[in-house]
Amino acid sequence: MNYFPFVGIGPGHDWQHFSEPRQVQGGQWPKLEAALAVVNRDLAATLPGQDELILMLVPSAGPMTRDATDGDQIYVALPDGRWQGNSVNACDLEEGDPPEPDDAALVLSVVADAAQETIIELLRQVWPICSTHHIGMHPRPAGTTDNWYQGETDTVGPPVWWCRGNRHGTFHDVSLVGELAATLPGKQRRALRRSERKRDRRR
Repeated sequence: MNYFPFVGIGPGHDWQHFSEPRQVQGGQWPKLEAALAVVNRDLAATLPGQDELILMLVPSAGPMTRDATDGDQIYVALPDGRWQGNSVNACDLEEGDPPEPDDAALVLSVVADAAQETIIELLRQVWPICSTHHIGMHPRPAGTTDNWYQGETDTVGPPVWWCRGNRHGTFHDVSLVGELAATLPGKQRRALRRSERKRDRRR
């Protein structure tokens, strides 16, 4: 994570201080927040000791705007605020891109990809792992083939966790993003339900 809260404003001028990254407040980015809640279900199911991921807002390197969205970037971060990888909102609002993508499946796919990168790079842990082949999975549109590539336009399925399988070409869709709990072995599913009940009682 590289971020400098001070930016020079020209020769002979003082440095200007801008706001530092901060956690997104609920309701500011509803589509991104909803997508992250779905991804956090998979995190809770497969890494039960890991706290939920959060969204971090990094203000643009310019004067703050009143709505605090123009040029700001949103990242999927660990609970301590650290993140890795690309932002999950539009990078170029001047080109007419909406702050949040309109397509819910695209939002979920982008957030799942960012969450995976943050966990792998900062926790040094492969996530999520296919319980059949014991290798890492990746978010993709449902029904893609082994030679699918990012940016392919003719795949419109909902985002799934996809496994490459073994060397014999047994690639497969494991589950919809957000539904990994259903793929766990029985013992793990029961343990997950017990922990969810305990958590609900503490609320």
